[in-house]
Amino acid sequence: MLDPPKYGLVPYTGVFPIELTLDHTGPIAHSAADCTLLLEVIAGPDGLDPRQSVGVRTEVYTRVLTGDARGLRIRIVREGFGWSGASEPDVDQVVRDAAQRFTRAGATVSEFSIPLHRDGIHIWNAIAVEGATMLMVNGNSMGTNWKGHYTTPLLGFYGRSRRVRANNLSETVKLVILLGQYMQDNYHGHYYAKAQNLARVLRAAYDEALKGVDLLLMPTTPMKATLLPPPNASREEYVARALEMIPNTCPFDVTEHPAMNVPCGMSGGLPVGMMLVGRPWEDGTVLKAAHAFEQIR
Repeated sequence: MLDPPKYGLVPYTGVFPIELTLDHTGPIAHSAADCTLLLEVIAGPDGLDPRQSVGVRTEVYTRVLTGDARGLRIRIVREGFGWSGASEPDVDQVVRDAAQRFTRAGATVSEFSIPLHRDGIHIWNAIAVEGATMLMVNGNSMGTNWKGHYTTPLLGFYGRSRRVRANNLSETVKLVILLGQYMQDNYHGHYYAKAQNLARVLRAAYDEALKGVDLLLMPTTPMKATLLPPPNASREEYVARALEMIPNTCPFDVTEHPAMNVPCGMSGGLPVGMMLVGRPWEDGTVLKAAHAFEQIR
């Protein structure tokens, strides 16, 4: 179980930053109950993280674990399935079957279309590539222009190390640095800014889909686990393997909705994950549904 909670719910203090507007942190645990207990402990403002500057809302999450999903309304997002060149038919089918099993726990399941979901990865890319270059590279991992706790030993060590050991960075990180700097040099942040403006449009599309229902549902990753690239793999293959799994997950880094991976079945001896997405600050609803699914699995 992996629970990326609502953006800002868990303090990011002490975690290595990548892009301030995308960075989330949350619990990873063996079960929904463990995930809930851990979130209950770590959620809430710490006074050091500027992501938490506006109205952090917490609750006693362990109280929501009733073991059933009575009254929950769930929408399967069509665009989360059938990604060309990425989705595997068996993964799509396992997740659809799992969604219907929610009805045994008293939930109502329907299907819905969010066309803009397919553009979420492009919005994320524009923010992540340029933003990571400016913060994680040029800003030596901490950057400037934000209030909060700066981990100065990490900043100093990383700032020195990335200069003398840059060749040890992965091919994917090198690509991000080169592309991000190219975008800055030639377009001066224009497309980063456009993507941040589009983030509000994307957020509104999910908020509209969540009107009248409690959760959105889709595969966490479009495919099962893939083999690591061989040592002689091309740069193209290496980068493709590094980023192929994120088209359904990365939009919610942009929009700040809480989301959770729930193991929902096996295919070919490999696990398949189902993602549940809730309204902002309603992490408890996501956890309740995940726990209920475990009881009927």
